[in-house]
Amino acid sequence: MTITKAEIVQDIIDQLSADLDLFLRAAKSAHAAATHEECQPDNKYDTLALESSYVAQGQANRAQEIRESINIYRQLAVATESEVVKLASLVTLEADNGSSRSVFIGPVEGGRKICHDGREIMVITPTSPLGKELLGKSVGDTADIATGAKRIEYEIVDLC
Repeated sequence: MTITKAEIVQDIIDQLSADLDLFLRAAKSAHAAATHEECQPDNKYDTLALESSYVAQGQANRAQEIRESINIYRQLAVATESEVVKLASLVTLEADNGSSRSVFIGPVEGGRKICHDGREIMVITPTSPLGKELLGKSVGDTADIATGAKRIEYEIVDLC
């Protein structure tokens, strides 16, 4: 079954939307804990309310980042085909050991994994080491990436 880039983007948006809902609920819960009368400090060393407010603020900040990421993906142009790897490319790589992996070059949210029809696709950004190495390359080109102490050579075997 052929996967389209529009489906990948929708999967990313769906996953981000679920994360947004989770962070919003967590922020509300942490805010409620921070403002609950039982959490008010008894002395200057009682910091439970302060810590809860920090957690609530951090979760609210992440929720805002996710909202921005959703908007970026909603505006991402994915229809154009290209002979070279660029933003919104779906790239299938084969390592020199025979293993393969698929990556989607996304504008944000690098490191996110999505699963579509049993196929795992890693979102990488153009600023990541692998993203930098892949940009501008074509099917048949290789990318040499350091992973910890060793280097792996990948060949681009499919690009859409």
